[in-house]
Amino acid sequence: QVQLVESGGGLVQAGGSLRLSCAASGRTFGNHAMGWFRQAPGVDREFVAAVSWNGRSTLYEDSVKDRFTISRDRAKNTVYLQMSSLKPEDTAVYYCAADSGIYRLSKRLDDYDYWGQGTQVTVSS
Repeated sequence: QVQLVESGGGLVQAGGSLRLSCAASGRTFGNHAMGWFRQAPGVDREFVAAVSWNGRSTLYEDSVKDRFTISRDRAKNTVYLQMSSLKPEDTAVYYCAADSGIYRLSKRLDDYDYWGQGTQVTVSS
């Protein structure tokens, strides 16, 4: 059974930092990009960041560029999202996902077919 399990969410003040982790089990995703998405109440799930299969390339949504950093440890089958200078508008449930394709880097939600259960991030002003 394939599972993606996120951790590291919580409550933080504006300007603070959090590090999210996503551990995969049941299979390896060494040839697949991994991504982070988020969903705030009443809003569609949106792309946040993605990292290529080998960790050498990344994509970011414009509003998180220069504040968030995505990375992966292929040996641990884990992906991370370091979030700094957090803003109240970053408040959402954050989801980890694995791309269904190999050797590509996508920000399209439909390209990801394995999803975690989500972790809540709340940024207070």
